[in-house]
Amino acid sequence: MSKGKLAKFAEMETFRNVFQAPFSVVSKVPFAMKGHWGEQYFKNGNPIILELGCGKGEYTVGLAKLFPDMNFIGVDIKGARMWTGAKMALEENLQNVAFLRTNIEMIDRFFAEDEVREIWLTFSDPQMKNARKRLSSPFFLNRYRNFLVDGGLIHLKTDSNFLFTYTSYVVDVNNLPLLFRTEDLYHTEGIDEETSKILGIQTYYESMWIERGLNIRYQKFRLPRQGELTEPEVEIPLDDYRSYHREKRSDRKTAK
Repeated sequence: MSKGKLAKFAEMETFRNVFQAPFSVVSKVPFAMKGHWGEQYFKNGNPIILELGCGKGEYTVGLAKLFPDMNFIGVDIKGARMWTGAKMALEENLQNVAFLRTNIEMIDRFFAEDEVREIWLTFSDPQMKNARKRLSSPFFLNRYRNFLVDGGLIHLKTDSNFLFTYTSYVVDVNNLPLLFRTEDLYHTEGIDEETSKILGIQTYYESMWIERGLNIRYQKFRLPRQGELTEPEVEIPLDDYRSYHREKRSDRKTAK
């Protein structure tokens, strides 16, 4: 690990807005604030919104600035990246922002029933090889049901046609209430002013993808608590890249 990363990890230990529970210790150490984020950290009863896979945390901070009467928590396992958003939130004295460093597969250990109102999935890894690892899969949606309000919102914003298409099938096959869907966010007419402000927040990597000419895709749907969720049995064309300037390794054309 580089000296820069070590320095960031050390500094994050002092950040009051960062809670670290790496996957290796989560199962052994109960999270005392589960069910009490509002009263113990935010000191209010405002709605809580999560950004899962928050990366550098720019989107979490951007949302917090737009909506001071809501509380936002960015979640990721990559602490060196998270440092950027956490530091920014402290420097700007944003009281409605927190960050949680943990494995998202264990996210339901940190929040109680009805504690979260919305979830943002912003530029998640499409995980083209393994459906269970996709953050919009039935595997994860069932986990979110443990703490998301009944009918709570899921937002997906992505450059990945594969993940967008997969999520669309998940929503449609399981009859989840779809509120909005577009394959080209920045060239879609008729978006209301408030939604435009939210969707206009651009992360570092998003700006690079736009420069590269990739469409930014977005959809919003509700997640009812009842009803069995099933995997869509369809073959989906793979993206021809994995991330910025990185080609995909496999010669395969499609995947489920």
